[in-house]
Amino acid sequence: MNATKAALASHDSASQSKPPPTSLDMSGKLPYIDRQKVMAMSTQAIRSARIEARISPEMLTVVKRAAEIQGRSVSDFVVAAAQEAAQRTIEETAIIRLSVEDQRLMMDAVLNPPDPNEALHKAFEAHKRLVAESR
Repeated sequence: MNATKAALASHDSASQSKPPPTSLDMSGKLPYIDRQKVMAMSTQAIRSARIEARISPEMLTVVKRAAEIQGRSVSDFVVAAAQEAAQRTIEETAIIRLSVEDQRLMMDAVLNPPDPNEALHKAFEAHKRLVAESR
């Protein structure tokens, strides 16, 4: 019995000296998975096209610094930045197209309005009563 108590006491003192894991510890990145390396390995196999660009030495310094901050190679940084810019441009174009289509639908509804339905008639009558009562 004394051995059991001693084991429990040593377990309790060990657990008291180490703080319990916080929610950040438990929900953060797993230490044995490096997401950037996994992404790099999965994309390296399919990269076969090349792109070349000439930039000023000052711009290269800025790009190198930004790549260093993100822990990427200059090539990976430039490819990621170009991909983000391309996606943003494509998304903005889609939004503009939808906006133009919506404008056409709106103009069609204004120029060729549908006949009022029962709900609209009821709303109009309610509005007339409320306006008459407020005067």
